[in-house]
Amino acid sequence: MNILAYVLVYLSFMNVVGLVIMGIDKYKALKDAWRIPEKTLFLISLFGGSVGTWSGMYMFHHKTKHWYFVIGMPVIMLCHIAIALYVYFNLIA
Repeated sequence: MNILAYVLVYLSFMNVVGLVIMGIDKYKALKDAWRIPEKTLFLISLFGGSVGTWSGMYMFHHKTKHWYFVIGMPVIMLCHIAIALYVYFNLIA
């Protein structure tokens, strides 16, 4: 397996984790249970799970009233897209 395949597997895994963790935190919020720290949600997004966390925000209607999530998650996702385009056009193609 080449490096691109490993990167795609990693990113897929992180996005699934991001989606699932947003759902878990929403469930915990509804049950008044111990919550996942917002810092953790952002770290998962920064480490490649931005699409999953952003999707989870709207799928579970979670953290959509917090401006730093509404703005921060798409900004992180746009940065990931910019990095991917840079790598593709300058290192791979």
